[in-house]
Amino acid sequence: MVEHRPWSQLAAHLILIAGVALVLFPVYIAIVASTQAPGEFLRGTLPLVPGGHALENYRAMWESGLSRAGAPPVGKMLVNSLVMALAITLGKLVISLLSAFAIVYFRFPFRLFFFWLIFVTLMLPVEVRIIPTFQVVADLGMLNSFAGLSIPLIASATATFLFRQFFMTVPEELLEAARVDGAGPFRFFRDILLPLSITNIAALFVILFIYGWNQYLWPLLITTDSDYYTVVMGIQRMTTAADGDPQWHLVMAAVVMAALPPVLVILFMQRLFVKGLTETEK
Repeated sequence: MVEHRPWSQLAAHLILIAGVALVLFPVYIAIVASTQAPGEFLRGTLPLVPGGHALENYRAMWESGLSRAGAPPVGKMLVNSLVMALAITLGKLVISLLSAFAIVYFRFPFRLFFFWLIFVTLMLPVEVRIIPTFQVVADLGMLNSFAGLSIPLIASATATFLFRQFFMTVPEELLEAARVDGAGPFRFFRDILLPLSITNIAALFVILFIYGWNQYLWPLLITTDSDYYTVVMGIQRMTTAADGDPQWHLVMAAVVMAALPPVLVILFMQRLFVKGLTETEK
């Protein structure tokens, strides 16, 4: 049994507080910077106290963006990022669930070979195969489209592996009971496996949503139409223009708005997310 000593508890809390402060300080700086007037950044020092231009800066970025940098309104880019992230997340979950279900519960030739073939794709991220992938997307006419943004990133070997490992822990008695009741494979999948996988699905949903939201290189390659710019692309364009014409107060406002959706997803699904990562007994 671990003894609870006052000094050790105090040290542990101080370390945790220091870690939280270290992580949150850059976020605080971004929020403070987003509330300043343009002239504040020309003085060479960054204020540590919020300014009085928050509403003005956020409204300007939400409604008009930075036209000089070629960045459309942040509201539009947030919608594009949300559509892409949800399409990638839901697509990965559906395909991974079905592929893991087929590998575990169906006996067909070379099923283990196909599983390891899927697993080997972990060594081939989109950055490695980006040229042939771009060629395929271009040949299919999916440039400047939500299909082109999401479909090439849908397959997920990691999610397939995790769902396979979980399905292998489900007792065989459940499958036999479903057969006795006359349930077919997809009814067993829908009524038994899916409810048991809720925590795993929630944990992967958070991870995959953030993965899709933070995509930068792939959207940069296949989108030339500002109607399909994602918010990460928009921020990059704003920072490039900021080197010549400083607009960092507006850039930081866009950064804060871009960080809100992933934070809200984590907060909303926090309990299921933690449970899915830590739960061992199913």
